[in-house]
Amino acid sequence: MKWIKISNTNNVYEVILNRPELRNAFNPEMIEEITTVFKEIPATTRVVILRGAGKVFCAGADLEWMKSMVSYTFEENKKDAIKLYDMFQAVQNCRAPILTVVQGAAMGGALGLMAVSDMVIALDSSQFCFSEVRLGLAPAVISSFVLQKSSLGLIAPWMISGKVFSADEALRWGLVHQVVTTVEELEVGLASWVNALLEAAPEAVQATKTLVNQVLSLSEEQAKEFTASLIAARRVSLEGQEGLKSFLEKRTPLWKTSWEKKEC
Repeated sequence: MKWIKISNTNNVYEVILNRPELRNAFNPEMIEEITTVFKEIPATTRVVILRGAGKVFCAGADLEWMKSMVSYTFEENKKDAIKLYDMFQAVQNCRAPILTVVQGAAMGGALGLMAVSDMVIALDSSQFCFSEVRLGLAPAVISSFVLQKSSLGLIAPWMISGKVFSADEALRWGLVHQVVTTVEELEVGLASWVNALLEAAPEAVQATKTLVNQVLSLSEEQAKEFTASLIAARRVSLEGQEGLKSFLEKRTPLWKTSWEKKEC
């Protein structure tokens, strides 16, 4: 990988956008790398941490990439946009929970990465913007992912206006789940989320991620069948049996582990 840095420590997989000199802005090569990485996350992965190297999480589209778009035909632009959509879909479809860390700024497409993450922790000094309209464009590709995470009434004014908003505002709208004030608190918060996930049963976490992403799209009868079947399957599973027995026997379940941040 040229623009992505990856590591795996005890099944905690870390994916780092690694173009700090360009504020980790997307280009076609980075988009392809992100797509590939998330399609190939090992099945044993318990948590995926997504973050950006340097002082900025992600500034959206790379300037040179935007310059090249000027000469694209309609069909070339559409093909380019579909690759971007495929990237967000690959991240969203990752079976393991995704914990995204935001510092500095998240602009344009970076908000799509936040939207397809399961948990987002951000520095309170971070700034956010659906910057597309400022360039005569629209936040088209990320819109469906963002609106799965936040309500239309809350987020539409910011998508339409391109106005910059704060981490606290992103927290209120569901795009961020925890706001901290220092880099040290950011790392402590990250470790807290990771260790909470490592206390939970890995297959149960994956099943619950599927549950929360699908249940609202089901009809009443489909939801009844899906949820009843899911809990029945979990109860008779090896993990479910181990969880119930360890609780009743007042012992630690076999899957429980812990994680400490290691410098890459």
